[in-house]
Amino acid sequence: MRKELLAIAAGLSIGFMSFVAEAQTAPVEGSVVKIDEAAGKITLKHGPIKKLDMDEGMTMVFRVQDPAMLKTVKVGDKVKFDADRVNGQITVITLQKSK
Repeated sequence: MRKELLAIAAGLSIGFMSFVAEAQTAPVEGSVVKIDEAAGKITLKHGPIKKLDMDEGMTMVFRVQDPAMLKTVKVGDKVKFDADRVNGQITVITLQKSK
């Protein structure tokens, strides 16, 4: 019985951890302020990015993981994106126009 309870508890905690991880990777809403294709950077005005401990929105410059992303948007576009730390730098991992 004790082993069964441990197995159930482990299963529940793994399920909860995957739920939390999924919630933290929800796309962030923002708008494009500036694009620097030569440097592979984009300036976004965005809301909080909880997984990066950014509890308030701000405007900041990001590196992009794939420079081709910069060709899919223009200044003024509303976007949804995901960012993470890559080699110590905050980097846009995914970027798409939103409505």
